[in-house]
Amino acid sequence: MANPKDYRPAPGTIPTEPGVYKFRDPNGRVVYVGKAKNLRARLNNYFQPPATLHPRTRQMVFTAASVEWTVVSSEVEALQLEYTWIKRFDPWFNVMYRDDKTYPMLAVSVKERYPRAFFYRGPKRKGVRYFGPYSHAWAVRETLDLLTRVFPIRTCSNGVFNRHEQLGRPCLLGYIDKCSAPCIGRVTESEYDEIVEGFMGFMSGRSDPLVRGITQQMNEAADNLEFEKAARLRDDLGAVNKVMERQTVVLASDTDADVIAFATDELEAAVQIFNVRDGRIRSQRGWVVEKTGDEPGSAERLEEGQADPALPTLMQNFLVQYYSDAVERVQQEEQEDARLRESKVRRRGVDQESRARVRPAVPVPREILVETLPAELSDVTELLTQLKGAQVDIRVPQRGDKRALMETVSKNAKEALHQHKLKRVGDLTARSQALQDIQDALGMDEAPLRIECTDISHIQGTDVVASLVVFEDGLPKKNDYRRYRVKEAAGDGRSDDVGSIAEITRRRFKRYNEDKLANPDEEADEMMFADEAADVETTGNKRFAYPPQLFIVDGGKPQVTAAQAVFDELGIVDVQLIGLAKRLEEVWVPDDDEPVILPRNSEGMYLLQQIRDEAHRFAITYHRQQRSKRMRASALDSVPGLGPARRTDLVKHFGSVKKIKAASVEEIQEVKGVGPKLAQTVYDHLHAED
Repeated sequence: MANPKDYRPAPGTIPTEPGVYKFRDPNGRVVYVGKAKNLRARLNNYFQPPATLHPRTRQMVFTAASVEWTVVSSEVEALQLEYTWIKRFDPWFNVMYRDDKTYPMLAVSVKERYPRAFFYRGPKRKGVRYFGPYSHAWAVRETLDLLTRVFPIRTCSNGVFNRHEQLGRPCLLGYIDKCSAPCIGRVTESEYDEIVEGFMGFMSGRSDPLVRGITQQMNEAADNLEFEKAARLRDDLGAVNKVMERQTVVLASDTDADVIAFATDELEAAVQIFNVRDGRIRSQRGWVVEKTGDEPGSAERLEEGQADPALPTLMQNFLVQYYSDAVERVQQEEQEDARLRESKVRRRGVDQESRARVRPAVPVPREILVETLPAELSDVTELLTQLKGAQVDIRVPQRGDKRALMETVSKNAKEALHQHKLKRVGDLTARSQALQDIQDALGMDEAPLRIECTDISHIQGTDVVASLVVFEDGLPKKNDYRRYRVKEAAGDGRSDDVGSIAEITRRRFKRYNEDKLANPDEEADEMMFADEAADVETTGNKRFAYPPQLFIVDGGKPQVTAAQAVFDELGIVDVQLIGLAKRLEEVWVPDDDEPVILPRNSEGMYLLQQIRDEAHRFAITYHRQQRSKRMRASALDSVPGLGPARRTDLVKHFGSVKKIKAASVEEIQEVKGVGPKLAQTVYDHLHAED
């Protein structure tokens, strides 16, 4: 493994112009590609002390053995060159929004003499036009079944086609007019091409001309008393409308937009894109990728509801890569079409150039709606405008239907990230590997089948609470979750995290010692202190008097030292103690000056982060409840003769303290249990300062 000091460029040798840089490993393979407005300022960030780097960035600079750069004339050119190099070198450490292999597609083999339509799932191939993706496989098959009424394109395999060509009779679909039967020459090659082009035109979104044409033919047939033909056209129109109904109308009919949203955590990002054409959602796609760690603010811990500072960079990288890939794909399809057209012209010996052909739709829409603007908005807009050949508008929707659709896309992104995590947690092999990784990293005698983690939540030392979450065999055991009010904060309302960690550790393991001595062989009652409220996730009366193999405190060396002092005080020697630092995901062990670093992409690190995040979620939820309760009742706390039950009844009846203050004595008296005297007391107290 190379040392970054060995290949760091000499001071002053890196230019200050915009450009693109490459890190290479000892074998010359490109491991990372990046761009910069100022190459010197950007590259110097990689050669800081390793402890200050993001874990993934640190791994990259130690994997690399050299760095080189190319100066360009503008930031837009840097964007283009960065994309080109990422596509060319496929670096390990760059985020790649690759085609998702799980989405079902509807495909047309345009390169064949008689193209066929078929269901497909997998990597894209040359000579095949793809439509979709669809959310379910049945949606592809039903769409194909409906459209073959109107466009009798063949759906059989080449083996079936060749067999019926030899037999001289069509298959069942040919007999029921759901295939034009080119295998027996029922239609000419040019007539079949028109059917295929109509099918692809409809799937590309050009449905209005088809609907108008079928409607006109149906009316003409009815006027000419050709009722059987009119009935057949009516059924065709119904099939077309049924396919179109599945594409939900969400915006105005002339809307041409893509709606993009991200959901992120410290390690990964999920992106969802809805393609809206003619006001309808034509398709939806999603990816879950690992963050590179090179984004600004990517090392920061994300609080609930806090915007990820890495989002602008993630959005910029996605827009450049996604639309550049899409344009490149369309160009390849046009080249394939041109070669196919030339081969058919030569084979038939006739001029087919004059006939209009279905061209792939331009993949860059007029409008791109995003949840967060890209980091370099003007440069990205200019690049996408060049790709489209017309002005592109990138903006954040503020109100109306577009804002509502953005919220829907955002929910889909969050759900995709959540499902991705659940899928990983539900994998028994991954969980077993995670426990093994933790055991090996900490040098434990056995795998930590029971892990507990505590976290502190407060705002500037007020309403200090703590959580204790429990994982067994890598899965959360919510019946054993606990919540605490930090007692040391009861006096002056202020406390520090280190002292709070020590208090919670003492309360948890002091209770363990007491229960173990008092009831060594009996079921212990659930551990609840008098000052703790009941919680929906703290249920059951299961035994809590046995220790975890691993106890995690949220924090670094100071928190671990405080918890270890409590362990020494209580004589706890059968529990492994660690701290998980927020910033660089370092694992701190007592009496060790250097942290343990687990690989960023290891299952063990993933499990530790999941446990820490769950403890944080549980703590902040309880903190919000306590803060909300205090703020709701604060103005009524000092009313003489008004107890907690009546305070709650008043708030529930009126909705807020402000509305209670606006009420008359008679209206306050309407609350159950509040008499004339108490109502007058409440009224006088709330208006005493007026």
